Formats: sequence, structure tokens, C-alpha cells
Amino acid sequence: MSAVEDRLSELGLTVPEVVPPVAAYVPVVREGDLVFTSGQLPMVAGALAASGKVGAEVDADTAKALAATCALNAIAAIKSEVGDLDRVSRVVKVVGFVASDPSFTGQPGVINGASELLAKAFGDKGTHARSAVGVAVLPLDAPVEVEVIVSVAG
Repeated sequence: MSAVEDRLSELGLTVPEVVPPVAAYVPVVREGDLVFTSGQLPMVAGALAASGKVGAEVDADTAKALAATCALNAIAAIKSEVGDLDRVSRVVKVVGFVASDPSFTGQPGVINGASELLAKAFGDKGTHARSAVGVAVLPLDAPVEVEVIVSVAG
């Protein structure tokens, strides 16, 4: 097991199976030293963990936890491409989308769920650039979606 997986285990988490695509795309692509995940939804055991708009049907704390689930799914996609998560030399960029009620403005706090999990999993290599964007709707009426770009050694 990798050191990254050991840190996740200390948090009570395991790397799940890769979430199958819900449309015409692949979960992850590697180009040179960069690995790009497709947008990851908060899927758990093949089902969407929650649905609805943040600030309406879904509260911000729940959405933050769902963003962490999205990040865990991104880690699974990365592992499927690189094998050993310890080969990740840096989490480069995170883009988080929050399906938001029009009055909700806490998108950065929601996406902190993903950022904080990546920092715990990858340590210093987990600090990254980031965007947190409010949107009207996401696939399957998911409250959050997260995509991750990492660089890998070798």
C-alpha cells in the first residue's frame, strides 16, 4: 500500500473502484507528466450520494463532505492510471463546480472539502491552485463535481 493510501486509511477511507463514466468520455487521461481526471461526482457504491442545489436541498456542510467524496473518486481515477499514488509529485489544479441556489455564495467553502482531503492524502504535494464555481445544474442533479490535475514522476 502507498503512503497516500496509508494516510487515507488513517482517515477511515479506502480508495474506491473507479466510477464508470455516465456519458461519452473516459475517467482519466495522462499526457506526459500530467494526469487529468474527468469531473467526478459524489458517487458511493455506484449511486449518487445526494442530489439537489446547495443552499436549498443540500446544506453547505453536507456539500463540503460530498466534495471530499468527489476528490476520493478522483484519487481512484488517478490510481487507475498511475498505479502507485506515491508517484504523484504534485496536485497541480482542482476545479470544483457547485450546483447552487441563486442566493448561495459559499462555493469556496464547499470545495474546501476536496482541497482538504487532497492535502491530507498527499501532504505537502497536495497543495494546489483551484477554482470554485457556482453553476445552475450538474449531471444527475449532483450538488458538486470536482476535477483534478496532478503531475507524476516517471
